[in-house]
Amino acid sequence: MNKILSLFLLIVSLSASLASFASNALEAPKDYSVLPSIVHEGQVEAVNPAPGVRVIPGWMSLVPPVIAIGLALILKSVIPSIFFGLWAGVIVIRGFTPTDILMALLDSFQVFVLKAFSNEDHAAILLFSIMIGGMVGIISKNGGMLGVIDKVIRWACTPRRGQLSVWFLGLAVFFDDYTNTLTVGNSVRPITDRLRISREKVAYIVDSTAAPVAAIAVITTWIGYELGLISDVFASIEGATEAPYSVFLNSIPYSFYPILTLFFVFVIAWTGRDFGPMLRAESKSYNATGDPYAGAKESMLDNTVRDDIPHRAINAVLPIFTLVASCIGGLFVSGEGSTLQDILSTGDVYKSLMWGSLISVMVAAVLTMAQRIMTINEIVSAWENGVVCMAAPMVILILAWSLAETTTTLGTAEYLVTLADGILIPEIIPALAFVLSAAAAFSTGSSWGVMALMLPLILPVAWSTLVADGGVSADNMHIIYSTLASVLAGSIWGDHCSPISDTTVLSSMSTNCDHMEHVRTQMPYALTVGAVSLFVCTLPSAFGIPWWITLPIAAAILVAIIRVFGKHSYQQ
Repeated sequence: MNKILSLFLLIVSLSASLASFASNALEAPKDYSVLPSIVHEGQVEAVNPAPGVRVIPGWMSLVPPVIAIGLALILKSVIPSIFFGLWAGVIVIRGFTPTDILMALLDSFQVFVLKAFSNEDHAAILLFSIMIGGMVGIISKNGGMLGVIDKVIRWACTPRRGQLSVWFLGLAVFFDDYTNTLTVGNSVRPITDRLRISREKVAYIVDSTAAPVAAIAVITTWIGYELGLISDVFASIEGATEAPYSVFLNSIPYSFYPILTLFFVFVIAWTGRDFGPMLRAESKSYNATGDPYAGAKESMLDNTVRDDIPHRAINAVLPIFTLVASCIGGLFVSGEGSTLQDILSTGDVYKSLMWGSLISVMVAAVLTMAQRIMTINEIVSAWENGVVCMAAPMVILILAWSLAETTTTLGTAEYLVTLADGILIPEIIPALAFVLSAAAAFSTGSSWGVMALMLPLILPVAWSTLVADGGVSADNMHIIYSTLASVLAGSIWGDHCSPISDTTVLSSMSTNCDHMEHVRTQMPYALTVGAVSLFVCTLPSAFGIPWWITLPIAAAILVAIIRVFGKHSYQQ
């Protein structure tokens, strides 16, 4: 801990020295009870800053995510790493005097963690996670999960079939990424453990199907959010008359990263080949003598079942089906409109998640009591056991949200966009949008937040660049579609690579996988698909090569990469 503290103080001191050298405008606010507003050097507001406004060099907005991600990769301990990044972010917001540093430590918890915890949407996700953990605890003790294993193992009797089952379930729960991640991850883990599929591999499959399928499916909880952003942006652009939903539908073929990620996961599962850290994780699990996760620190869920309890799959299938059906039903009840798309896109996903999780717990409890499998006290104990196993991951999730709030305050995404000024031609904009969105999502850990920040910045630039280049027409409208898709795809790409992403944390949590091991094993795959998406699809398509030509070529390249570099775990 002393080494960590020394490293952190060294970074803070270096940042303070560089900032003082770069700018003389880093005065600490006199009122320590109020956090200042942040503007970057070079912005109009920085010329004559108003009281309570703090001017900083733009590069300092990158300090919090760089420290958090760097320490997480070095220490392989995500909670202190994110907290140090959070603390560093608040220091940048406040200033570098000793009083500022102390107040920043206190504000990190009292202001930013409290704000993340008290956010209504965040609270809904936490409560949903608690109830999902409790439901899993019950169906793990009432023999339901063992019954599912007994049934599924008849088909998913090999690692290939087990991985394909997880992939298929990820596609089936297409309507929401949070529901997908938590439901599929918790449901399949006992089966994949039996098949000696590493938890790192399961976390990868879960993480890499949840957001990609939710992002490109035509009726999901993402649609309402995306259409709202598109509608607002197009309303501010003179001459943009196409309907937002039409724009979204036309952009789907250009969502190269989500499409290729789903394909890549299928090929990995089908061939049984892996490379890099994932190959080592698979080999360790495959060749282990005994249970490879027997002593895992994060494995807090007691799955042991009494010998007298029958293994009935219905006791697990019905609560899980109730969870999914209730979440979908909640979207219908809370949504409005005359069409299916309108109803689902306006539905309240957080309310639906809470309804679904509560009902599923009640169904699991009633089923167990009705069959006299467990007493009410045993059911409550099983529920509590399931909830306890969610505690540490939820702390990570809250800290990740807190860190994202500091990057929003510091204008990290806006600074990344300004770095691209002066180098724009129409054909480069989609690729630039993809890379900048990925960098912003990697730094902030929020794909939705990045979409909200990047779309209003990038789409008007793309439109105005086309106008300056001769006008917007059907011949070059693919630039607009590709730019929109690239922001969405880049946000997901950055999320998949980031250890502070909420969906990455949820994937680790639901599969009971060590979080940093999940990040370390998933990143080479995400970087591979991202690079192929960028250089084989996004750039050529912007220069006029049809997407239906670039996508098959990219898919063939990914297959070749797996064939050349991938090995079976038993070959290690």
